[in-house]
Amino acid sequence: MRLRNWLFQNFREVSQLYGFEEIDFPVLESEALFIRKAGEEIRDQLYCFEDRGNRRVALRPELTPSLARLVIQKGKSVSLPLKWFAIGQCWRYERMTRGRRREHYQWNMDIIGVPNVTAEAELISSIITFFKRIGITSSDVGFKVSSRKVLQEVLKRYSVPENLFGRVCVIIDKLEKIPIDDIKKELRSAELSEEAVEELLQILSVKSLDKLEEKLGASVEALTELKQLFSLAEKYGYSEWIQFDASIVRGLAYYTGIVFEGFDREGKLRAICGGGRYDRLLSTFGGDDLPACGFGFGDAVIIELLKERGLVPELSPQVENIVCSLDSDLQGGASLVAARLREKGKTVDLVLENKPLKWVFKRAARINAQRLIIVGSAEWQKGMVRVKILSSGEQYEIKVDELE
Repeated sequence: MRLRNWLFQNFREVSQLYGFEEIDFPVLESEALFIRKAGEEIRDQLYCFEDRGNRRVALRPELTPSLARLVIQKGKSVSLPLKWFAIGQCWRYERMTRGRRREHYQWNMDIIGVPNVTAEAELISSIITFFKRIGITSSDVGFKVSSRKVLQEVLKRYSVPENLFGRVCVIIDKLEKIPIDDIKKELRSAELSEEAVEELLQILSVKSLDKLEEKLGASVEALTELKQLFSLAEKYGYSEWIQFDASIVRGLAYYTGIVFEGFDREGKLRAICGGGRYDRLLSTFGGDDLPACGFGFGDAVIIELLKERGLVPELSPQVENIVCSLDSDLQGGASLVAARLREKGKTVDLVLENKPLKWVFKRAARINAQRLIIVGSAEWQKGMVRVKILSSGEQYEIKVDELE
């Protein structure tokens, strides 16, 4: 719990550094919110059931659809752009492996209402700020960046209908997870010609923008946006963290433009985080579309990476004061001292039973108390207590009223 709180505190502080406001959504949602028609993996991973009102409900597997609903609900009552973040518990029924749990927490940051890649550049910057805070460097982690518009361009050239786009993306997201022949088979079953499949796989192997320009020509919108993102990365000072990789498409059907994924450079772990632009999500829930982009960052893989790098912080409990009485008759006095200190905002562990001093010292060491305050009868009769500074062993008596 201490580790989780430390992690969440960093998520929260980075989000606030970037001017984002915290939101949350119900854990239990309507199943329909997460069911889209693109054969996404997430659909088979829902924890879903029928409630007592015969409604199909699900434990949320991700946060973005709930966010979309909230944006629609708020409508014109909020001014754009919206910069919101959430740290939410999510559930997915899947095979548990390293860095993949059925119940996990996810940090999301989303920008609604900004059509330019300045939004994506800002989101990637925020994740990098988080990494730096916890001791992760660009030699540990990088970002693969691409755009779904690259794919769109290829499909358009081979007259592949627009409605198959989401499905093709979901298939391509499996590139490193299943054999290439299975990918080809799935693409052919999605009505792509042999020629289109070969061209698509060739484009997906491209790892530089220059190469992409050779393949698609300079006028393609995807290329312009990607160049702008890399130029902004330079201004932000995080160029060494990001690289172009055409095979990155992300597994959710709703992404429409730039997509990115954080990965560990040793290649031992699953994606650390990922996100992108989803300009057409709101209309699928009956709202008016708004430009939007965001990312999801789970708590499981990052903890594995921190362990791998020896960067998990030593997080022991910490209390400023431990207060004890030397006599059970003085328990009331000890309670009074504790109450006074707490009123002043000081943390206090009050020893609630009559324990020997040896026990109290052990307890103080275990909770990393800074000072021990002893209520003994001789001092108490003078309205005083004895204070021991535990790091130096220094001791003194002080009036109860003057205790800070």
